[in-house]
Amino acid sequence: MNTPHICANEKEISKVVILTGDPLRAKWITENFLTGVKLVNTIRGMYGFTGKYKNKNITVMGHGMGMGSIGIYSYELFKFFNVNTIIRIGSCGSCSNEIKMGDVIIAKEAFSYSAYPYELGLKTKSKILKADKILVNYAVSIAKKNKFKYHACRIQSTDAFYNFVKNLKDQIKWGNQSKAIEMEAFALYANALKLNKKALTILTCSDEPFNHVGMSSKDRQTKFKEMVLIALELSHELL
Repeated sequence: MNTPHICANEKEISKVVILTGDPLRAKWITENFLTGVKLVNTIRGMYGFTGKYKNKNITVMGHGMGMGSIGIYSYELFKFFNVNTIIRIGSCGSCSNEIKMGDVIIAKEAFSYSAYPYELGLKTKSKILKADKILVNYAVSIAKKNKFKYHACRIQSTDAFYNFVKNLKDQIKWGNQSKAIEMEAFALYANALKLNKKALTILTCSDEPFNHVGMSSKDRQTKFKEMVLIALELSHELL
């Protein structure tokens, strides 16, 4: 099956796919955690790889930045490649004093003002979309087992990376009590709802905007090991 954005044989794509914004992060994951890796997509430089993790094939692929981009890739994987579950892993900024740089966030819910669900044809008018509960529980269990510092909470998905809500109190209020902010989960959860599939977003806090600290671009590519391990273990459990 070929789509405008993915050129691969359906059999080359696992039923559980790990998506990450940066295609170079997808490459780093496969080089460090998978064996027998095969490059299955190169269109627009959005690399997709399938390899073995503990003897099960898992596909790891880039999805780009923003709801429009992840909306395309996750929809095509769900709809045309018969993927059952997508786990997004990525970076986020903290909008809570509880969440510090390097912490893992398991996104139980995503809040957004985006019109994506409306344009997708969903009847819901809710600005809060939920992850699959079973996936959330699995992810929490894996984080606890490995003694990772994690937060299972609501996050906010924004369309504007350079937004102008600067005050921490205003940010939390504007985000409807969201504890972290990113740009993709809401669209992923909308696609899962539309197509009766399962989705979860797992993040690592890469920035504390209100404390003026953040990871380097290189660190964002390579230092998210705990988040990656949760996603891989969860994928392995589901396959």
